[in-house]
Amino acid sequence: MNDQPASRGRRLARMALALAVLVVLIVAAWTWLTLSWAYSEGERAGVLQKFSRKGWICKTYEGELAQYVVGGVAPLIWYFSVRDQGVAEQLFKAVGQNLQLHYTEHRGIPGSCFGDTPYFAESFVIIPAATR
Repeated sequence: MNDQPASRGRRLARMALALAVLVVLIVAAWTWLTLSWAYSEGERAGVLQKFSRKGWICKTYEGELAQYVVGGVAPLIWYFSVRDQGVAEQLFKAVGQNLQLHYTEHRGIPGSCFGDTPYFAESFVIIPAATR
């Protein structure tokens, strides 16, 4: 009779471990899905007014694009993140310039270790001053 409580305890421990592993697998699958599947993609144009690497534990690249609709009106600030270090290095050099940014939107990403926004810049083109 002393074996029943011990085997019940082991069975509960195995079930708890199996449940914990299942939760970790579901979170990992959800994270992979949200990072690999884009909800939308598009282009934004404006002046890159700020670009930085920030975060306490998870360092991410974050930027601000000022979109001017009409001269004399306050710009709309669009916030974005960058996952590609090569693109980030190029954006650091482009601060203050007018550019066209290609991005993808990834909704439902758990946490902020991948970026502070759901918008991820993938590439950009600097717009020459003569075409503005």
